[in-house]
Amino acid sequence: MATILGTSSAAILAYRPFSKPSIPSLSLTSSGLSFGRESYGGIGLVGKKGRPQFHVAVACVATDIGSVEEAQKLASKENQRPVYPFAAIVGQDEMKLCLLLNVIDPKIGGVMIMGDRGTGKSTTVRSLVDLLPEIKVVAGDPYNSDPEDPESMGIEVRESVVKGENLTVVMTKINMVDLPLGATEDRVCGTIDIEKALTEGVKAFEPGLLAKANRGILYVDEVNLLDDHLVDVLLDSAASGWNTVEREGISISHPARFILIGSGNPEEGELRPQLLDRFGMHAQVGTVRDAELRVKIVEERARFDKNPKEFRHSYKAEQEKLRQQIASARACLSSVQIDHDLKVKISKVCAELNVDGLRGDIVTNRAAKSLAALKGRDQVTAEDIATVIPNCLRHRLRKDPLESIDSGLLVIEKFYEVFS
Repeated sequence: MATILGTSSAAILAYRPFSKPSIPSLSLTSSGLSFGRESYGGIGLVGKKGRPQFHVAVACVATDIGSVEEAQKLASKENQRPVYPFAAIVGQDEMKLCLLLNVIDPKIGGVMIMGDRGTGKSTTVRSLVDLLPEIKVVAGDPYNSDPEDPESMGIEVRESVVKGENLTVVMTKINMVDLPLGATEDRVCGTIDIEKALTEGVKAFEPGLLAKANRGILYVDEVNLLDDHLVDVLLDSAASGWNTVEREGISISHPARFILIGSGNPEEGELRPQLLDRFGMHAQVGTVRDAELRVKIVEERARFDKNPKEFRHSYKAEQEKLRQQIASARACLSSVQIDHDLKVKISKVCAELNVDGLRGDIVTNRAAKSLAALKGRDQVTAEDIATVIPNCLRHRLRKDPLESIDSGLLVIEKFYEVFS
């Protein structure tokens, strides 16, 4: 796994010396400087006298801190509502592939899943939680700031880096945040504490769902029923990667880069084209027609409802195998190459299908590389492109009300015409 550097969730990474630590053992008084030493769970903090700058020596990180945090994580995991295992999903290969490719390369831009009701769309998306890898984040930061990427840092973390301060870094799983249809704009964007801002002159900001979803996944079930004002908020954040709250003359911005996953039933209404274009891939889900498969799905669901823990345990090996496959793909993604000739043909397909903009070209290239990495190869083939190009382009074609052919078939026909 590319982003995992260790198994301890309490790994402390020191970047550079810093000038002004904010720790309880060091205090400024009117008479001068007072120095002290305190130990917090095995971490010795020592203030050194006689220097214009303080240097904090981290003596050691006690193993009991890590064990306590691991125990807390395990306890919270046990108390969570059981999730249906991803490996247990029967059929729906197109939807599962699109989700896995987005986990491998989040820059693909998410996936829109449209299909009949009761086909397991929400179940499949939520089952992805068990497979999500760990990433490095700045400890205590509400925006899951990346300690190595300034574009994914909150303003406070960026200021700390500029000052040369230490960043405490921990490993945490990628977040999956559900956006309810009835959510208010304040809950989504975050809100400002007006009273504190006026009385203390402090920009006190309460982060919303977009802040929590930064560097994670934002899932919107029945996205085609989402209120227009929330669609506008999503469009703005998806376009810029930042969320800005403007209220009472106060402006606060924070990073909001997330994988947008939406699901819905086309019979309940169409999605606005501006939002549809923001989804990197589009998966169509149909009802399973094979009687044997339907029976298997019913039996598996009955087993899960009867004893979720035992059912999840029966798929533990398959889940772990899939987790390792994703980790390996993320690690080798940067080394995957695609020939110039194949890039030209992808762009030719997009041009001949009259696809607006260049998002189709970019997403197809990224998705093909992710698929090659998932298969353990470092070179993209025409077969990889044929697999992903319908999902990358079908929702970007101009709609013709008189056209009876599925847009995915049009993409495949044009692909074989160009690549042959």
